[in-house]
Parts: sequence; C-alpha cells; structure tokens
Amino acid sequence: MSETPRLPVPTWFVGCGNMGQAIVAGWRSAGIDLSSAAVIRPSGQPVEGVRTVASFAEAGPQPRLVILAVKPQKLAEVAEQLRPWLTSKAVMVSLLAGVELATLRTHFPRAAAIVRAMPNLGVAIRRGVIALVSGDADDALRLQLSTIFAPLGFAPWMADEGKFAAVGAVAGAGPAYVARFVEALTKAGEQRGLSHAIASTIALETVLGTAWMAATTGEDMESVARRVASPKGTTEAGLAVLDRDQVLDALLAAAIDAASRRGGELAEEAKSASLAADAQLS
Repeated sequence: MSETPRLPVPTWFVGCGNMGQAIVAGWRSAGIDLSSAAVIRPSGQPVEGVRTVASFAEAGPQPRLVILAVKPQKLAEVAEQLRPWLTSKAVMVSLLAGVELATLRTHFPRAAAIVRAMPNLGVAIRRGVIALVSGDADDALRLQLSTIFAPLGFAPWMADEGKFAAVGAVAGAGPAYVARFVEALTKAGEQRGLSHAIASTIALETVLGTAWMAATTGEDMESVARRVASPKGTTEAGLAVLDRDQVLDALLAAAIDAASRRGGELAEEAKSASLAADAQLS
C-alpha cells in the first residue's frame, strides 16, 4: 500500500479561485494533510479544509511551496507583495494561463525553481489532467511534484512550453467543450419529446459510461463508434452526418485553435505588464 503524499511545509496558495479550489478538493479527497497549508486571498473568504487568511503577514512561516492561483492580470501587483516572503528554498508552481516561465522568473528571481501547471476541473474528483513544465526543476523536485499531483489524475511533465500549451488548449478547455456536447445531446433528447430531467441524465450517463468503458478497456474511440454502429443501422445514419466532410473534427479544431491563440495573447499581455512594471521600478 503506497504512502499518502505529503505537501512541503508550509505550502501557500496565493489566490484560490476555481482551479485552486479544485486542487484543494482533490487533495482533501486523496487524504493529503493540508494542516500546514494556508490560502492567502484579500477577501479572506474561507476555502473549505484549508486555513484562509487575508494577508501574507498572517500566513505564518515562509513557504517551501507556493501555488500561484491569481488572475494573470494581477501578477505584477501580487508579485510585488509576495517577493519579500520568498526565500531561495521556495518552489513556485504557477496556474496562471498564458504566463510563461521567463516572465514568472522576472517576477520571482529568488525562487528555487519555477513550474507551470495546467489543471482542469476534473482534478477536484481526482480524474483530471494537470500538465507540468519547468526549465529549472531538477529530477528530485520533478519526482516530488509528480508524487503530490498524481493523486489528482494524469500529471505528465511536458518537454517544453509549446507542448504544455497544447495540453492546456485540449485538456484545460476540454471540460467546457464536453459540457457543451452533453448540453446539445440533452436538447436533442428534449426535441424528441423527453423531459429535461430524463434527457440530461441520459446524455450525462452516456458520455460518462462511454468514457469510463474506453478508459477501462483501452479501446480507441473509432472502435467504440464502429462497435455501436450496425451496418446500415440507425447509429450509422447519425455518424454519416457527424463524419460528413469531417465537420465535427473541423469544429473542435477551430475551438482548440481559438483557445491556443488566446493563450498566446495572454502570454504577450503578461510580458507587456512585466516590462511596464520593470520600467516603473527603474
């Protein structure tokens, strides 16, 4: 029986929005001890299972691990307040979409290592994806972070920020696209006379069951689709619509491209804000 992973002591969550709280929920579900962790958020609004404070001064001893979970546009402001509390033993894990490692390093020059993490909401139930990338984390740190993030789901280390961004565009945004598909399947059921309650349950259970079956058996999606579709049957007639001119593939590719482009824009915005902050200090 494997030992429950332990967080570095102390661990700070700087900000704790939807993704930060999803990670907390996943770690709590995994039985990870959060008694030495603290959430710092100006509102002081409590996060279940973690001591929550409104300022860095109230957080306690200087952190060994920082989970940076603020809005990207708040980076410069928050970094100025956080820097005095960081020592050369602190590891920074950033959840900030689009903010690259080089930009983070300019804001946190003393950090022992800087890591970017891209989780999706599934981490809250320990069935998520949380991609990791770093330019200065050594093997020991990579192993440590893999150990504490693995209970949340699939936690791969990516070779570079390009591949990391690709994971973010697919997995990070993916739950929203799957939600839209479930909603569309629900509406299709309602149009055939089903109540919303019945149609939504059928749509959700169909998606959940299909994904779980494929994950359990390792069967690829084309095989699943063909196994459901009898020759010249009803399912095949529907697949002909989805497969015509690869319309579904093209639609999802366009959505992923849009997410990827926005990620690039956020990176440029973060760089510009960083340069502006440096100019004010000089």
